[in-house]
Amino acid sequence: MIKVNLLHPARRGAKKKAAAFAPGQKMAAACAVILIGAAGAIGWRYLNLTRESGRLDQEIAAAQQETARLHSVMVQVQQFEQRKAQLQQRVALIEQLRKDQTGPVHMLDQISRALPPMVWLTELKQTQTANEVMIEGRSATLTGLSDFVGNLESSGYFKRSVEIVNSTAETGSPQQGDLIKFQIRALFQRAPAPTLAEAVGPVGRAPQAQGGSF
Repeated sequence: MIKVNLLHPARRGAKKKAAAFAPGQKMAAACAVILIGAAGAIGWRYLNLTRESGRLDQEIAAAQQETARLHSVMVQVQQFEQRKAQLQQRVALIEQLRKDQTGPVHMLDQISRALPPMVWLTELKQTQTANEVMIEGRSATLTGLSDFVGNLESSGYFKRSVEIVNSTAETGSPQQGDLIKFQIRALFQRAPAPTLAEAVGPVGRAPQAQGGSF
C-alpha cells in the first residue's frame, strides 16, 4: 500500500523545527526571560534609589546650611541680649549715682530753707543709718529752735518727728547773751511727704452772718 505525504514542504520544516525545541531549552529560555526582567527591574530600582539619594543629600546639605545660618543668628541674638543687659545695668548705675549726687544737695537746700532768723548751724554729719543726719547748731532763743524743727517737719522732706537729741544753754558774748546749743537727728526722704494742710484738705470758712435792716 502506497502512503502519500500531502503536507507542504514549509510546514514540514516548521514542524521539524518545533520538534527540535526540547523541554530543557524551553525552561532555559523562560529563566533567561525572568532574569532579564529581574535585572531590568533591579536596574530601574537602583536608578530611582540613586536619584532619591541625591535628592536627600541635597536636602541634607541645605538643612545643614540653614542650621549654620540659624546658629549664627542665635549667637548674634545672645550677644545682643547680653549687650542690652549690660547697658541696662549701666543706665541703672548712672541713675543711682545721679540720685546719690542730687540727694545731699537737695537735703542741704531744704535745711537752709528751714533755718529761721537767729539760728545757725555748726556741724552736719551723716550717721550709719541711711539718709539720717545729725545737725548741730546754735539758736538765740528756744523759739528759734522750735521753729527750725517745725520747718523741717513741714517741708515734707524729713520724716516726722524730727528729734531734738539735746539742747543746752551756753554763755555767749555780752552782745549776744546766752545761746542755745542744740543737736537734732533727722531722717531725709527724697520724695516729699504730704504736709499737714495737704493731708487735712482745704478748710471751709464759716458762713458770715448777714445783717438785716430794721
